[in-house]
Amino acid sequence: MKIVFLDARTLGDVPTIGQLDTLGETILHPDTQPEQVVERIQGAEVVITNKVKVTREAMTNAPELKLICVAATGMNNVDLTAANELGIQVKNVKGYSTDSVAQQTIALLLALLNSTAYYDDYVKTGEYSQERIFTHLGRPYWELSGKRFGILGLGEIGRQVARIALAFGAEVVYFSASGQEYNVIYERLELDEFLQTCDVISIHAPLSPDTENLLNYARIAQMKPTALLLNTSRGGIVNEADLAKALDDDLIAGAAIDVFTQEPIPASHPYLQLQKKEKLLLAPHIAWSSIEARTRLMEKVADNIRGYLAG
Repeated sequence: MKIVFLDARTLGDVPTIGQLDTLGETILHPDTQPEQVVERIQGAEVVITNKVKVTREAMTNAPELKLICVAATGMNNVDLTAANELGIQVKNVKGYSTDSVAQQTIALLLALLNSTAYYDDYVKTGEYSQERIFTHLGRPYWELSGKRFGILGLGEIGRQVARIALAFGAEVVYFSASGQEYNVIYERLELDEFLQTCDVISIHAPLSPDTENLLNYARIAQMKPTALLLNTSRGGIVNEADLAKALDDDLIAGAAIDVFTQEPIPASHPYLQLQKKEKLLLAPHIAWSSIEARTRLMEKVADNIRGYLAG
């Protein structure tokens, strides 16, 4: 059996990737351009992809293809309709990155809230050495304890972030774009109250017609001027140009963003043109990618292939 991984570099050097060699002849491509897909999957019975698109054309031209393993949760990069019509199984992986995303969400929040980089720079540049008192109060910060922490999308990751927020003493509430009611201890709010009353809003919802461009300029304007916005879910949920303008207009105190509509982002991206750069903390889509999460992901991809082989 021939196995082709179209973008193996997206998982990095994880030990569990070696399992593929025990399952069949494995070809690992670091990355694959759209025009290379058809050629590279020729003769493959199993194709693994993280973000590379597998289109109807590619599937039609690969008669041996029987299984597409998506090395991620979202499957929008595979033409599922075509796969179904052609009798090709498509398997994704869920639940591998919950702890990783939750940890990075809180790390981004604390770095933004506590101005960690600013104070580190203040000491290392020698400015602190010129000070006369022992504390520099250039960037005041507030405590999470007693503040309202809003979760937008109370799935597995959202619930883990909620548990951590509770440990800080925050009051956790949630908003469900789909209208789903969860059996949890947290209060469910409608969108207007959610935006107007939360001190922190953390996004953990899938990108859907209900959530696309959900947070535009008008809705960000409803938030507290002291509020912080976190997005480690999907870039398209926040209107990026509107958020950049909202930050420069001082509508909210700050934002930390790990996901973008286009990845990698272009040099002309609104976030990179921000005037008040200190109000925005950016990360290159890394929340999902702890060593443990990538190891679990590859283990589950291999399990999906084993399941296919077992019929």
